[in-house]
Amino acid sequence: MSVLTLTDISHQFGDKLLYEELNLQLNRGEHVGLIGQNGAGKSTLIKMITGEVLPDEGNVSYPKNLHMGYLDQYVEADGELTIYEFLQTAFQSAFEKEKRIADLYEEYSQTLEDQLLEKAGNLQTELDQSGFYEIDTVINEMSSGLGLTVLGLESKISTLSGGQRSKVILAKLLLEKPEVLILDEPTNHLDDEHVTWLTQFLQEFEGTFLVVSHDREFLNQITTHIADIEFGQLTKYTGNLVQALKQKEQNREAYLKQYDNQKKKIEKTEAYIRKYKAGSRSTMAKSRQKQLDRMERLTPPETTAKPIYDFPYAPIVTTLAVNTTDLVIGYEKALLPPLNLTIRYGEKIAIRGFNGIGKSTLLKTLLEMIPVIDGEFHFPQNTKCNYFSQDLVWANPYETPLQYLSDKFPKATIKELRRHLSKAGLPNQLAQEPLSSLSGGEQTKVKLCQMTMITSNFLILDEPTNHIDQDTKESLQTSLANFEGTVIIVSHEQEFYEDLVDRVVDIRQ
Repeated sequence: MSVLTLTDISHQFGDKLLYEELNLQLNRGEHVGLIGQNGAGKSTLIKMITGEVLPDEGNVSYPKNLHMGYLDQYVEADGELTIYEFLQTAFQSAFEKEKRIADLYEEYSQTLEDQLLEKAGNLQTELDQSGFYEIDTVINEMSSGLGLTVLGLESKISTLSGGQRSKVILAKLLLEKPEVLILDEPTNHLDDEHVTWLTQFLQEFEGTFLVVSHDREFLNQITTHIADIEFGQLTKYTGNLVQALKQKEQNREAYLKQYDNQKKKIEKTEAYIRKYKAGSRSTMAKSRQKQLDRMERLTPPETTAKPIYDFPYAPIVTTLAVNTTDLVIGYEKALLPPLNLTIRYGEKIAIRGFNGIGKSTLLKTLLEMIPVIDGEFHFPQNTKCNYFSQDLVWANPYETPLQYLSDKFPKATIKELRRHLSKAGLPNQLAQEPLSSLSGGEQTKVKLCQMTMITSNFLILDEPTNHIDQDTKESLQTSLANFEGTVIIVSHEQEFYEDLVDRVVDIRQ
């Protein structure tokens, strides 16, 4: 039974055609992963499903009274609520029933009407069956699974970082147990342990969900179907990600073979027509021309250029890249015990630890973006750092990528900037769109492009894979592997860094 249907969806964003008569049907109980290259329109499609964006043509339909839950990381929340109080709002209707029961008993004490007792009894049965009296246990289990317990459930929402707030919003959504879950990049702010927990939760989820994620291992474990957006069309495959990509490749090979055979046939027929159209076989030539005119010609297979990232290297003579001595990091108070860390020059290091422990804070401390609480660290002379921050925040979101990079590199010509953006996977059309209108993956490519214009010998990357597609990840992996200097990566995607780094540093409280 269908719980969500998209019919003949066409949509254009500026000069870019996102979809052309796109169709999708989600059936009850299906666990669907939505994939596609950066800029293919995955997040826009999610917004159409939730009603935030209206398609130019076509319609979105689902059953009346369907309980749909959407992971909106920008949803407003009362900052004065504690984490625990915010999570309790997932059960608002149950608390309202409890209050209604109390009101009915109060009214009965004054009127002694039996029907009031009957209403109260029915509501009480509904509460009992809903597990209302286990809410505290359920909230604590969810908080532990997603790593909220370590933040302190009495902490106010207003004190949380963006990543921590996103986890709290995800927890509330999962506690609501909607019939259909719509999740856009749910693992972006989760560490390995909590991704594992979410994976198990979604595997056991009895409802339907549609998940956008660039984490291939995560998608592969949770999906029963894959919906792939490519060149404005959507194809739905049965099976997990590995099975879907295998089927997609088989379909592509079959299409290429069919296209090549048709192309050869057309060329052979056109040659025959040219040779005999004026001779004794002109009648046959005209007949073949009519056959060609009636032929439904296959569209040439489309391809997208794979991004290329070259990080300019500044030579340096040294043995050590950085060392810390009893380094204490944090803001008003220490996040971790004193750190003693030594990284040799040329090493590639992954830093791992649960979300909120201080991985990003450590990087920002080393870059002197925030002050040291205690202890010290040392870089050798002539160290030149090149930093990727995970936040997609722009001083002027209405600037285009060209304008943004032109401000950063005033000596570069427009031609040079276009070339750099094109290599990074942003063609001329996207280079002239406002930054705020680009997808998360396209904005990430702008930041990576900026890094390719900075000469350095120490790359520091904080969650660079959060929004990028597989082709971009593979290109970035290759570029980091080829970089002659030192590399520090913070990433929740073990698949991305495990074959790249020399060692993993696990930081703990």
